[in-house]
Amino acid sequence: MHRRAGPIDFWILLPCVLLLGIGIVMIFSASALTSTYSYGDPYFFFKRQMIWAALGLGGLFFTMQFDYTYLRRLAAPFLGVAIVLLILVLLIGTTSRGSSRWLGIGSLSFQPSEIIKLAMVIFLANSLAQNRRYLNNLVQGIGPYLALMAFVCLLILAQPDLGTAVAVAGTTYLMLTVGGADKRYLALLAVLGVAAVGLAIAIAPYRMARFTAFLNPWADPQGNGWQTIQSLLAIGSGGLFGTGLGEGRQKLYYLPENHTDFIFAILSEELGFIGAAFVVILFLLLIWRGFQTAFKAPDTFGSLLAAGLTIMLSLQAFLNMGVVTGMLPVTGITLPLLSYGGSSLIFTLVGIGILLNISRYARH
Repeated sequence: MHRRAGPIDFWILLPCVLLLGIGIVMIFSASALTSTYSYGDPYFFFKRQMIWAALGLGGLFFTMQFDYTYLRRLAAPFLGVAIVLLILVLLIGTTSRGSSRWLGIGSLSFQPSEIIKLAMVIFLANSLAQNRRYLNNLVQGIGPYLALMAFVCLLILAQPDLGTAVAVAGTTYLMLTVGGADKRYLALLAVLGVAAVGLAIAIAPYRMARFTAFLNPWADPQGNGWQTIQSLLAIGSGGLFGTGLGEGRQKLYYLPENHTDFIFAILSEELGFIGAAFVVILFLLLIWRGFQTAFKAPDTFGSLLAAGLTIMLSLQAFLNMGVVTGMLPVTGITLPLLSYGGSSLIFTLVGIGILLNISRYARH
């Protein structure tokens, strides 16, 4: 049956564009000095982020016009390709700082883990829409999804990348919840998930060191507690109005990963509580409108897809801000739309484009 597309949800697009703009400005502020020292160009990271933002916005506007129902045909092949890429990154991927997360050469590298997040959401939305009647059955219903989630998370953990594995597992769990899975099995899955995360921390000495530092970072202020302490110093020194854009001190080789995982700490330092609160409000607005789109979607697939995309975005934002504020152990996950990084930015914007497309067909 022919469907008529209406206007997009402006309240999804607006916070997305504002967060993207704030992120580009903060990346320049956080990286100008270090990129001058390392690359002889204060605009090194800024220019690359601008290129990725342009590519990501191109992807957003394409998927915004591309009828999301056609994604059902691509769900399984897309997931298959993403899994193959995850395997390839372990075999021939580029290694940096002990992690093998990139495929490609130099600046043309990308992270397959960012692709798998979008692929899993699309696949789960399609499969759950088709098989909702089996979700009260452990073997036929939830079992295959748990096996898929475990396989994908093990591939991600092998990189290693605990943060992304937690985001994928959390998104899968919440999509099963939204899809109507039996609450008894979901409770069991929650217990097993916590146990699995605990095991992943226990068997890796560096993860255990991070977890111990999270409990008391001041016990090792020059070692594993350094990053958390410097992040908290950045946030605290920002006060209500901040030190001023470009005037932060923690980016001067005190806070590692200040333009990637810890960009929110630099933002809080330079723009203060007011700036940090504004960013949080923008995320909350984006998440609220995403779930509104899910509630009003014209079909089950669209509803689950919008919910999954919103859940993934909100989980990543929560995990990142939790780490930056010392509420969670350091996991190495970026803040969507704000942190430096091409793969993350492009596929986040593509996902928001799909969300905007669903909003065009939402019931009013």
